[in-house]
Amino acid sequence: MIDTGILLAWGATYKKLSTGETIFREGTEAHFYYQLESGSVRWVNITEDGKEFIQNMIEAGECFGELPLFDDLPYAASAVANKDSVILRLHKNTFHQLLKEQPEIHFKFSKHLTECLRFKLMFIKELANASPEHTIKSLFSYFKEKKRHICLNCNKVQLTRQQIADMTGLRVETVIRAIRHLQDKGLLTIDRGKVYC
Repeated sequence: MIDTGILLAWGATYKKLSTGETIFREGTEAHFYYQLESGSVRWVNITEDGKEFIQNMIEAGECFGELPLFDDLPYAASAVANKDSVILRLHKNTFHQLLKEQPEIHFKFSKHLTECLRFKLMFIKELANASPEHTIKSLFSYFKEKKRHICLNCNKVQLTRQQIADMTGLRVETVIRAIRHLQDKGLLTIDRGKVYC
C-alpha cells in the first residue's frame, strides 16, 4: 500500500514474526499501521471453541488491521502469521500525519477500503444465495480477477482446502466435495492434489 521507503522515512520499524505468532487480537486497541513485507498473515475471527473464520489472507505489500486507524474502535479481527514473516509498523499518530501531508496515499486507502467493502458485499450475496460449488467458483473468479491467491503463470490456487473452508464458513469436507464437482463440470482441474482454475 505505502512505499517502504516512505514508511521508513516516517519512522516505521521492522518486526519479525514466527509462524503462528499473533500480531494483534480482536477487541484490542490499535496503536500501529501494519504492512506485510514478506511472508503471509491471516486476518481471522476466532470463535469461543477455537474455530477460525478467515476474513482475509494478506500477501506481501498489503496492509492489514487498518479499520481502527480510521474509526478508533477496537480491532474487528485478529491477525496471525501463517509462516515466518516480516512486517513494518508505523505508530497510529504518525500514520494520521502521513495521510494529512500526502493526500494521494489517503486516496489509495479510500480505494482499498472500497474494494474490501465490495468484496464483502459480493461474498455475502454468494453465501446467501448459492450452492457451495457456486460460492467457491465465485471466490476463485474474484481472486483470479484481482490477481490474489492464484498463481499468475499456472493458475494454481494458493490456498489450502482448510483455508477455503475457513473463508467461506463451509466444512472442509464440503469444500473438497464442491471442488470435485467443479472438476467434474470442467470448471477447474485437480492435478496431484493441487487445484487449478
